[in-house]
Amino acid sequence: MAASSAKRRHKVRRRADMSLLGGIRPPIAVLSALLLSLAGITALGFGRAGEESVPKAVMTSQQRFAEDGAVAMRASIDESAADLARTAGLFNAGDPAQPDAVVDKIGSVYQKWVGTAVVEISSGRMLAARGENVPVAAIDTSKLSEKDGLSPRMVRLANGETRLLSLQLLSWKGQPQQLLIASSSLRFPGISLGKFRSIAVIDSTGRILSSDGIPESEQVLTEDQRTGVERSKKQLSAFAKVAAKRAEEHPLKANDPGEGGYLGVSGSLRGDTFQGDRAVAGYAALTGPEPGKGTVATSLGLTVVAMVDVAEDPTRVTDPLFGLLAAGALLLIGALAVGVLLGTVQRPLLRLFLESRRLTRDDLTRPVSVPRFGEAARIGQALERLRRQLLGERDDAEGAGGQKSGRRGRIGARALLAVSGILLLVWSAPMLLLLNRADATAVVPEQITNDQRERTDTLSDRVRRSLNEGHADLVSVAGLLGERTSPEDMTKVLDRTRSDHSRYRSLYVRTGDGKIIAQSGESPRLPEDKKSENKDGHPFADPITVLNDSGTEPVIASYAELPGRDGSTVIGEFRIDFINSLLKRPGLGEIRVVDAERRVLGGNTGYLAFEKLPSARLTELAAGTSQKTGISARAGGIVYRDGGGVQVAGAAPFVGGGAAKSLNWMVVSWQPAAGLAIPEYSLQNRTVLAGLLGITAAAACLGWLHIIVVRPLREVAKQAEALADGDRRTVLYPRHHDEVGAISRSLELLRQQVLEQRKRDGAGATAPAAVRAPAGRN
Repeated sequence: MAASSAKRRHKVRRRADMSLLGGIRPPIAVLSALLLSLAGITALGFGRAGEESVPKAVMTSQQRFAEDGAVAMRASIDESAADLARTAGLFNAGDPAQPDAVVDKIGSVYQKWVGTAVVEISSGRMLAARGENVPVAAIDTSKLSEKDGLSPRMVRLANGETRLLSLQLLSWKGQPQQLLIASSSLRFPGISLGKFRSIAVIDSTGRILSSDGIPESEQVLTEDQRTGVERSKKQLSAFAKVAAKRAEEHPLKANDPGEGGYLGVSGSLRGDTFQGDRAVAGYAALTGPEPGKGTVATSLGLTVVAMVDVAEDPTRVTDPLFGLLAAGALLLIGALAVGVLLGTVQRPLLRLFLESRRLTRDDLTRPVSVPRFGEAARIGQALERLRRQLLGERDDAEGAGGQKSGRRGRIGARALLAVSGILLLVWSAPMLLLLNRADATAVVPEQITNDQRERTDTLSDRVRRSLNEGHADLVSVAGLLGERTSPEDMTKVLDRTRSDHSRYRSLYVRTGDGKIIAQSGESPRLPEDKKSENKDGHPFADPITVLNDSGTEPVIASYAELPGRDGSTVIGEFRIDFINSLLKRPGLGEIRVVDAERRVLGGNTGYLAFEKLPSARLTELAAGTSQKTGISARAGGIVYRDGGGVQVAGAAPFVGGGAAKSLNWMVVSWQPAAGLAIPEYSLQNRTVLAGLLGITAAAACLGWLHIIVVRPLREVAKQAEALADGDRRTVLYPRHHDEVGAISRSLELLRQQVLEQRKRDGAGATAPAAVRAPAGRN
């Protein structure tokens, strides 16, 4: 029995000598390393928050501006190609038309082409032409039947300008085939440049095909202005070369991770300085609306470059002294917190580990060195009582220092961890909540406000043009639905139109007395059998209108009168999702389309139809912007500072002609300045990040220490006191192979030694009585 017990003790001792896995050392060591790393990051990182003379927010804004131009250019080219193809298809589906009638009809419905022409393919003879001379000689009619023979192509004119030619076939049975050609310039539709900005479209070699915003040298008056014009042209050409080279990259490699919002290659460039201003530019290659989906425009290999001069700020927003002071404070507080853990938790625990091992090796001569605090003190007192019990001394239930065995120390290991956590919180909490707050001191660059205004103006014009395009489609369809067109043929034309354009939820032909004789798509929302609402016999007063003023969704409709059919009209109801899709532009924040009464009709984020703008200041901005300044109203931008922080807002009314002019709508956008890469907010974000990292490091390491060490240590303290009080039956099992587990194993060995001593004492006490009994009987 004794040999078996000795083997068990030897086995447990071998396990106690194993290399410690985990334990108290790793959490404290990791905490020290994390605090040192955070101090280094703090010292090196804060001084760089305001080093750039042109804030990153300004550079990103130029990138977004170029993306807006690329989206507008791609949409314009694709829309023109689709309109020409659809118009040619409608002509081909009807009776043969005269070439002059074809070009006249196109010119009256669409004003997007600078020149149109109809050419007989077999002879090459010009049959009709309108507008600017179309470079017909650049088209090889013998190759039209080849693959991509009708694809759009760019032609450079003798004066250096570039024209985009779109081609479609006109085919009628029994007549020679004809080629319909439409020529357009590569000008940007509806891009608001503001002051001192220029924009250009370039090809894959970096050659500028079209530009706007830089005046010609003969248009300026002074020599300094001429010098500035020449410098701007050279800088734009230099940007174009770099942008063309970068446009060849893959989008995932070209764009920074997390930028998002644009599927193609885009970025920003920094140029030279001139009279205190630095030229910066954004570039964006034309890309499709969906990933991996090419369009007519994307096949041309075009890239948009937008350039503007920005005043540099040579001053630094921050001084590196703040980072050095914060890092020094962290080192001081971190050293104090780690010192508390080392002095009050780790060292007493390691001392107990050694003392417990000494007792298991039968070294009972020296008293146990009892720690002063918490669970370590309780375990030390229990070990001292067990040592005295093994020596056979009288146990009066008092441990070293005269404390009762059941009395716990007032300060436990959890309190010591809390003290360390509070020390680290003293540094982290101010960094997280108090220091470097930017709302009161943030300087929003003027260029950011200008870009918010101009991009909102561009977006407003894009929505207006889209509605005008929708109305022009209806006019084109109405012109082809003659007096003899049957309802079945009308339905076919409506189905083709709706399939070619995703803007309509419903298309239908309505007679003057309210009867619907042809329909495509969803059910009409305009009440049936309702008489015309105005004296001209039209279904509603304006060419485009909102049919309702309440409900969950505005019903936006447009009409065009059918010639010769007694007030019959073709009506198209727009999908509100189509309008909302036009508003999804990154970098503008929240965007709303509002009517003349400032009611919300559409937006890029969640909204309620016909609700008011979310703040009185935005309503005031919209009201002020709608006021005419000169001939028409102009877009406006402003920076708000209030209790909710700093906001950048812009508003732009519909300005321009077309059917949508009568709507008097506008686009309003706003975003918090805190989301922009402005130096003050960058400094605030880095300060908050440092505070979060400090809290995270403290919570992770102290939580690790509590789970791995403190909780098992509290349980071992209870078991040690119970063992010293006489509980010899409870077997002690270690939870982990660490210092606490080693103490638990040592207590188990001491329990076995106490049991063996009790057996030896019992055997020694009964043997003399057995010897005396026979002698008494003799």
